[in-house]
Amino acid sequence: MILEVAPLQVIPGQSAAFEQAFAKAQRIISAMPGYAGHQLQRSLADPHRYLLLVNWQRLEDHTQGFRGSPQYQQWKALLHHFYDPFPTVEHFQAVPLGETATEI
Repeated sequence: MILEVAPLQVIPGQSAAFEQAFAKAQRIISAMPGYAGHQLQRSLADPHRYLLLVNWQRLEDHTQGFRGSPQYQQWKALLHHFYDPFPTVEHFQAVPLGETATEI
């Protein structure tokens, strides 16, 4: 399982419109092969800052499958004009931890 992490900074005054557009856009991403769930979180400190978390079966499901699809063009049209600056996306994979790895 791969976790896509995208911090999103929405243009001030556009949060409500962004959330409405995201409600439509999430239908696009959730129908993609390899998609395994997502969350959109809004910052408590900055109402224009969000964190998008998307689970994918494989990295290529996002980087090649989704981003290379016609559906990605619809996603872009719905959402990309809300961001300033444009987000940097990172991908993470869980680290298998043994039972002794509970200390923080």
